[in-house]
Amino acid sequence: MTQFAEFDLPAELLEAVTQSGYKELTPIQRETMPAILEGRDVLALAPTGSGKTAAFSLGLLKEIDLGLVQTQALVLCPTRELADQVAGQIRKLGSRLPNLKVSVLTGGMPLGPQIASLKVHDPHVVVGTPGRIQELLRKKILHIRSLKVLVLDEADRMLDMGFTDQVTDILSRTPPKKQTLMFSATMPEAAEHISNQYLNDPLKVDAQSEAQHADIRTHFYRVGESHKLQALAQVLHHKDPQACVVFCNTRKMCDDVQHYLDQVGFSALALHGDFEQRDRDEVLLQFANESANVLVATDVAARGIDITHIDLVINYDVPFEPESYVHRIGRTGRAGAKGDAITLVTEVDGGRVQNIEDHLGTAVKPEVLRVTMKPTGVKHYAPMQTIRIDGGKTDKLRPGDLLGTLTGEGGLSANAIGKINIMPTKSYVAIKRGQVQDALNYLRNGKIKGKRFRAGLLK
Repeated sequence: MTQFAEFDLPAELLEAVTQSGYKELTPIQRETMPAILEGRDVLALAPTGSGKTAAFSLGLLKEIDLGLVQTQALVLCPTRELADQVAGQIRKLGSRLPNLKVSVLTGGMPLGPQIASLKVHDPHVVVGTPGRIQELLRKKILHIRSLKVLVLDEADRMLDMGFTDQVTDILSRTPPKKQTLMFSATMPEAAEHISNQYLNDPLKVDAQSEAQHADIRTHFYRVGESHKLQALAQVLHHKDPQACVVFCNTRKMCDDVQHYLDQVGFSALALHGDFEQRDRDEVLLQFANESANVLVATDVAARGIDITHIDLVINYDVPFEPESYVHRIGRTGRAGAKGDAITLVTEVDGGRVQNIEDHLGTAVKPEVLRVTMKPTGVKHYAPMQTIRIDGGKTDKLRPGDLLGTLTGEGGLSANAIGKINIMPTKSYVAIKRGQVQDALNYLRNGKIKGKRFRAGLLK
C-alpha cells in the first residue's frame, strides 16, 4: 500500500487526511497501519518524524464511538509539548467527526480546570503525561473503563525521565481487553519489560533503518576547534535556513553558541534542561511560529519537538552516542520534504565519528571546511516576532478576537499576522518583524473585547 485511500477508513477520516496534505505513506505507516486498523497490538521502533503520530491517530479515531460519551482512547507522552502536538494532530485528523472531544491532561498546568472539565463529561480521547494521568486516575476523576486503545508514544523517553512506576501503574488500571500501541526510538530493558508484560502478540516493526532518510543530505565538515563558532556562522550564512536546530552536548555550550549567533545576526534561541516550563514553552512557540530561525538545543531538550518546517540540522558537537546522531538528523527531511544535516568534526571527535560509521554501516569521510567568514553585517533575522498578551482562555479570548482587533482598530493587514496561540492565561501572536511595533503600540493603548490587556514583546 502507498496511499491512505487504500485503507478501510471512514470517509470523514479520509477527507481529513486529504485536507491535511498527506499523500504517500511513510515506511512506518505502511508497516504498522494494516495491523493497527485490524485492532492488533503493535510494538514499533520509530523515531520522531517517521509519521507514527498519524498512524496511531487514525487507528484510534476509527475506533471512537461518538455516541458513547466516555474515554475510549488514551495516549501517554513524555512531555507536555509533545502531548499538545499529538492532540493537535488528532483534532486535525478528527475534524470531520461531529462533537469529538479531545482533552490534554498534563503536568505543569493547573489541576483545577482539568478536574472541572472532566466532571462536565468524559472526553473521547485523552492525551497526557504519566504523572498527571496517574493522579487523575487515583482521584477517580478520569474514567477509563471503556478504553479501547492505549498508545505509549516515545516510550523510551518516558522511562528515561523516570516515569516507569507511573506508566506501569496506569497500565495496570486499564481494561484487559484493549489494543496497545507502543512506539519507541530505542528499546531499553525497561521498555522491553513493559512490552513483554502488557502487549498481546504484537506486530514488531523496526523503522529505524528506513528512517535514515533518503530525503536528508548529510555532510561532515572537519574544522579546527578554535574556528568552530565561525564555521557554524559560515554554514548558516550560506544555507540561510528557514528553521535550523543546532545540537550541542552541554547546557553551557548551548548558551555560548546561542549568544554568539545572536551577536552575529541570527534570531537564535537556546533550549536545555535549566529552563522552567513556561520559558521552554515560549521558546518552542517562537521557533514554531517563525519568530526564531535557529534553535540551539541539547538532545534531552529537543526530544518531542514536532516542527515540520525544519530544513537544516547542525551537529555543533558530535553526539556521544551514535543513536543520538540518527535522532538528531531525523528532525529534518520530514513529510516528504528535503533537508540537510551537517556535522562539525574536530580533531578530538574521531572515536565518535567511528561509532556513527559502525552504527550506520557506511563510511563517513569528513570534508575540510575552509573557514573564511568574518562578520559581514548581513542579518538573517526570522521574519516574525512574538507578542505576549496577559489574557487567555480564562478571559474568553479567541484567535478571532485578536485577529479582528489587530486588523480592525489596530490597522494591520491580515498578512502581517502569523500564528495565534491562546493559552489559559496568556496569548501569543506572531507579527511580521517590520510591523510588530505598530501592533504593540495599539495593544498597549487599545482594547480587546472592550478590555485592556498588558502586552509585551518576547525576546
